[in-house]
Amino acid sequence: MATVRAVLRKKKNKAGLCPIAIRITKDRKSTFVSTGQYINEKYWDNRNRAVRKSHPNSNAINNYILSKVAEANRKTLEAEMKPEYQTVSEIRNNVIVIKELDFFAVANIHLQNLKGRNKHHQYDTEFGRLKKFKEFLRQDELCFSKLTPSLLKRFEGYLLESKRRSPRTAVNYLILIRTIYNLAISEGIVDRGRYPFGKGKITIRIPESQKIGLNMDEIMKLEAANNLSEAQQKAIHVWLISFYFAGIRVGDVLKLKWSDIVDDRLHYRMDKNSKLVSLKIPEKAKKIFTIYRKLQKQNTLIFPYLENNNLSNPKEISVRTQSVTRNLNRALKRAAKQLDIKKNMSMHIARHSFGNISGDKIPIQMLQRLYRHSSVTTTIRYQANFIHKDADDALDSVVNFN
Repeated sequence: MATVRAVLRKKKNKAGLCPIAIRITKDRKSTFVSTGQYINEKYWDNRNRAVRKSHPNSNAINNYILSKVAEANRKTLEAEMKPEYQTVSEIRNNVIVIKELDFFAVANIHLQNLKGRNKHHQYDTEFGRLKKFKEFLRQDELCFSKLTPSLLKRFEGYLLESKRRSPRTAVNYLILIRTIYNLAISEGIVDRGRYPFGKGKITIRIPESQKIGLNMDEIMKLEAANNLSEAQQKAIHVWLISFYFAGIRVGDVLKLKWSDIVDDRLHYRMDKNSKLVSLKIPEKAKKIFTIYRKLQKQNTLIFPYLENNNLSNPKEISVRTQSVTRNLNRALKRAAKQLDIKKNMSMHIARHSFGNISGDKIPIQMLQRLYRHSSVTTTIRYQANFIHKDADDALDSVVNFN
């Protein structure tokens, strides 16, 4: 009777990773069927014939291996049920060649990694993009060998022309596909030789986006606003707190606690990159905080929107934050119309508004600290959207010749 087991073979690939194979043994003779999976030898649990939990994608790979071992077992039993004697080689020939993980299987690993890092909003966004890619393909599987520059160019055209997506959105789809392909390479699932990105293939260029913030007069209208609905006034307060602290992201504003205020400073941890931030509380921000301290003395959070949610449940907070943000943006748009602010109001442009007013007045290194950017290069690129004086002066020097 033949036996079927998952094993780690010792012959490493160019990346130094060992292949996981299915070994079929009969009469002390063995043959192997590739699973297309490669891992570092230290991650293999030989006793349990599985990938150790310390591997970042252990669950996905182990589930895949189990399914392929079950498939091989079934085919082996079918072969052994034949009346004539089956050699181990003949049994192998009856086992369907086991495919490598396809693109969407690796995409699922990527999505599970996002969940594991509590990036639930990003998970939802990228899940939707992968669904759209499947709709374009009209299938749920895609071999990496078929993921060619030609296919990606057709997909990009489909997004731009058929689905009327913006060039920036189309680029986001391509970045996601590239990320998944790079994950497959790093895991030894595919070889870099067919990589569809780079010079002469698909080159990803992020189009410049227009960043427009409010000016001082418009912000003063928000600060002096009255005769608004309660929802509009609260939305303006949230927006102003974001602005006063150099554009804190709305998800972080909603999670601010009274305990985060110590010695007239605001201390909080950014949700996006877990950085610790400490900023002086401006007098204008203190006035808003005083209003909410009087309104809700027993509350843990400064703003009440997440008060009835489980703050230790990232998925719940992510879903609720998206809902609250949509409602805040609707209220801001209604308030802006009433205050005669023509620009498209949203929570996100609080950050742009800080950049617009700071312009070139603040040293770039200080702006880097205020924006909490990891690289000053990011700050330079971001702030370039709001620095116009040199270009304006140059233009005036040419056209104002009278």
